Parts: sequence; C-alpha cells; structure tokens
Amino acid sequence: MVWVVMDIAVQGLNIGDAASPDETKRLAALAEALGYHSWWASDHVVLPSPRVDPSPSEPDTVIADPLTHLAFVAAVTSRLQLATGIVILPQRNPLVLAKQVASLDLLSGGRFTLGVGAGYLEQEMTAVGVSFDDRGARTDEYLDAMDQLWHAPSPSFDGKFVSFSGIDAHPRPSNVRVVVGGHSRAAFRRAVTRAQGWFGIGTPAEIRGHLAKFPERPDGFRISVSANAPLTPALVREYEDLGVDELVIYPPRLGGSVEEVLERNAELVG
Repeated sequence: MVWVVMDIAVQGLNIGDAASPDETKRLAALAEALGYHSWWASDHVVLPSPRVDPSPSEPDTVIADPLTHLAFVAAVTSRLQLATGIVILPQRNPLVLAKQVASLDLLSGGRFTLGVGAGYLEQEMTAVGVSFDDRGARTDEYLDAMDQLWHAPSPSFDGKFVSFSGIDAHPRPSNVRVVVGGHSRAAFRRAVTRAQGWFGIGTPAEIRGHLAKFPERPDGFRISVSANAPLTPALVREYEDLGVDELVIYPPRLGGSVEEVLERNAELVG
C-alpha cells in the first residue's frame, strides 16, 4: 500500500454514459468504498453547436446538471464529500442557487462544497441571456449576495445585477465551503477574498506558476487541482510538495473503464 497525505477525488462522472442513474449509483458506491475523498460534478447548461473552440465537448454530450446530480449522489452515499467543479456562476440566479446550495447542504448532511467560476464560453452565456463582458463582475456580486442570504441575520443587498431586502431564506447552510476555479489574477483574488479555496487544472509546473500569483492564503484555505493525467506516487508527491490539499482525477480521460481507473488509483487514496 502506498500512503499519501493528500486527499484524492474524482471528477466528471455527471458526463456521458457515467451519468445514467444505474452507473451513478454503482460508481459512487465504489468510489466511497475505495476511500476517495470527494466527487466533483461539472457544469455546462448548453454547448455551441456545431462545436467550436474552446468548447470542451461535442454539443450532443450528456452533461447532467451538477446540483441535481449531486443530490442523487448524496442519497446513495454517506461519507463521500460532494462538490461542483465548477458551477458557472454568472449564468445562475444567485438567490435560486443559494437556495439550491442550502438544500443540498441539508440533504447531504453538510458534505457539499460549492465550486464556482466566471465561465469562458461566450455562446453559452449569450444563450442564457448574460453579458460575457460582465461575467467577472457578476461572479463577485453573486458571491456577495449569496453570502448575505446564508449568513446575515436580516439579508439585504443592493448591487448592479442583484438587489433585495425585506426577505429571508431557510434552510441556512451549516457547512458550505466556497471554492473558486480559474487561472486569471481575478480568479485568484476572488478565491482568497470571497472563498475558502481554489480549484485549478494543470501539471505540477503549471500549478507552481499559478500559485506564485496568489496573494497570501488565509488559514484553512484549500487547494484542489485536477491533474488530468495518470497518477503515480511520485507525481502525487510533486503536487503535495506544492501545498496542494486535494488531487482530482478525471477517469474518462485516463484510459480504461471508469471502474478500472478508480481501482487502479485506489492504492493512492489515504
């Protein structure tokens, strides 16, 4: 057995054939039994058709809504942590999303992490009626508005994109962490000022470069990274040496069936 300190997680199984109910139940149970730390679900409401760069998938790719998918996973697991990796925040109504997040936190017993990002597909954002140019400002404002709904005794907010007062919303989340994804300076700033963690993608060299741009990280701040490559003990330790707290694998891209990938990497799960 090869033991590592870092948490090992799985991503991308709300996509394609793995997203069917039977496969989701089977694979979530397997991931939990093998000791994986968390299960991350990806987000795209629509995709450009025909596919154009930088779209990640063909337009007919099945992508289950991440919050709906994670509610299903919550019901068939008891220990596996759940996370969005990531929700494209400017495309979501922040009050509706805040309610969904609080509900998922309740139903999962406090196992949910909200990963968010500003998005990068202009066609997708245009289709849902959101200005691509405003996506960064909306992301900041929506995070602040949701924080009000979750934590303020008398929630109120007056911003450019969202305003409310004289309302309340329950349940209040008990244990939701927010993680910001992205590699821009704005994403790094957003992560340390409005969240409790950062989610990135890259090799150890790429991640080292990204982390060098970070402001000082507060206590309890977690770094989660999608390696996008087969894991070895040596590779995992490279990420550990960089201060990465959680390494996320994407089984459909690692060769073999999802089950084979999960079992192959099980010896690295601490």
